[in-house]
Amino acid sequence: MKKQLLIIGAFSLFGFTQAQDISQDQVPSLILNQFKADYVKVSDIEWEKEGEFYSVEFETGWNVDHEIWYNAGGDLVKHKEDIPTKELPLRVKEKIKEEFRNYSIDDLERISEEGKVVYKMELNSIWKQDWEIVIDAEGSILNKVAD
Repeated sequence: MKKQLLIIGAFSLFGFTQAQDISQDQVPSLILNQFKADYVKVSDIEWEKEGEFYSVEFETGWNVDHEIWYNAGGDLVKHKEDIPTKELPLRVKEKIKEEFRNYSIDDLERISEEGKVVYKMELNSIWKQDWEIVIDAEGSILNKVAD
């Protein structure tokens, strides 16, 4: 609880982010055309601009959340998407089973950036410390924070 209050206080003091909500007509056509070509059937589209980057949050299929960042040149630089556990690579599943036996996976995201893919998730247990981890496709834990 103290951690949550500290985070809320920091956000209140410094602001949540420098990102600014923008309407679709404020998105450069190069970026908008690329997005529309790559993602045809989407819903709940929301655009933001942060510095030189444009991000778009949207849903596909059965309410699958995505967030994509484009640079000013229209290149996709980062993609974050919710995925089901069955889409985790075998090495990731094995590592979780080895180090977090009897934990459940929640809020699972696949993050692709600069040609690398990592998986971010919450690991919850009734009797043990909950964790938020980031793990690569080979099963190496890159970040582990008590939740």
